[in-house]
Amino acid sequence: MNVTEFRAGLRGWLEDNDLSAGPDHSLDGQVAQLARVRGALYDAGWMRYGWPTEVGGVGGPAVLRAVLGEEVATRDLAEPGIYSMIEVLAPTMISYARPELAAEMVPLLLSGREQWCQGFSEPGSGSDLASLTTRADPRGDDTWVINGQKVWTSLAQYSTRCVLLTRTAPGHGGITAFFVDMNTPGITVRPLRTMHGVDEFAEVYFDDVVVPEDRMLGRPGDGWRVAMDLLPHERSTCFWHRIAYLFTRLDRLLTESNTATSDDGDLGAAYLALHTARCRSHATQQRLANGAQLGPETSIDKVLLATAEQRLFDTARDLLPGVLELGENEWRTEFLYSRAATIYGGTAEIQRNIIARRLLDLGAE
Repeated sequence: MNVTEFRAGLRGWLEDNDLSAGPDHSLDGQVAQLARVRGALYDAGWMRYGWPTEVGGVGGPAVLRAVLGEEVATRDLAEPGIYSMIEVLAPTMISYARPELAAEMVPLLLSGREQWCQGFSEPGSGSDLASLTTRADPRGDDTWVINGQKVWTSLAQYSTRCVLLTRTAPGHGGITAFFVDMNTPGITVRPLRTMHGVDEFAEVYFDDVVVPEDRMLGRPGDGWRVAMDLLPHERSTCFWHRIAYLFTRLDRLLTESNTATSDDGDLGAAYLALHTARCRSHATQQRLANGAQLGPETSIDKVLLATAEQRLFDTARDLLPGVLELGENEWRTEFLYSRAATIYGGTAEIQRNIIARRLLDLGAE
């Protein structure tokens, strides 16, 4: 099935099947809605397109997943950030888990029966993953014992599994990834309240957590490679979904603001920033569809998207006087969330360093 046929069939199905979100916009409500949307799309087959048959998919190009996420985002059926986590975690499982484990687990994620999280950042190791200190030590009976702490772990309190980075030896080659059940004894999850009033993140403690060796992703020391393969997925299809969602917010801003008296330059700059990010993301999607290996160039996508998101909500603040400052509403929540766009997923400073050093060859200084 090509993209045109897929999009037409999907739109027809969505018109006939009401998946719209209910009145509960709390995080609990968003997670419940996400499970409902994934489950309905999986049962109808749409969520299975673009995934290998070995993990419950029906095959087809990965770009079909981008189209599906775009339709979900533009219709406000699920919050795009948490919807898109499948695009980060499922490919990791497919690439690095034992085939039998991937075949068992990936359908649980795609169908909405489970939510997973990603245990990368630590209190002293955020964008600098190479400095992580959470340890995994072999116990001698085909198990590993994990001790340490993760932070900014999205949706950890709702998650059944975690893709976890640990240290098993010094240096980049001493990082090892595991797929950990979150109900394992010794795991403690404490949600964190952010400035936009949502407990989206959590800190997670691991105290003598025993994990079977067959839950290792890849081999000992493959964790850095797992992380480097995961991040481009985060910055390809996930970004396409996010940009589609931000365009719906621009349309809403045009409707709600008094454009007759507003500065068209502000709106034009916001549109141009979003359009630039979308063009860049489209090129990344094309490269992914053609089987290209994504790498450090996706740092450009990250910088463009973060800049566009903040510019859009800065414009909303200027064109809707008092709405963000004086009211409790979606504009205020999303404006506050946009402040983190240059931090999460790798800070803007780190991304510019990657661009300078690895793409422009400007050296280490």
